[in-house]
Amino acid sequence: MTKYSCETHIDHALDMFVAETQEFPIMDKLSEEKKLSTKCSYCEELATYIVSSK
Repeated sequence: MTKYSCETHIDHALDMFVAETQEFPIMDKLSEEKKLSTKCSYCEELATYIVSSK
């Protein structure tokens, strides 16, 4: 599972990831290239972070 998040929704993305997968998430910043085309999973803002499992 992978979630993309803006600065505003990162706490929500981490909480939802744990609730849905029962795993500890890994949070990384998106590269500048991916930031330009990736939207937050929870709003229309550009994503800053990617939350995923191992």
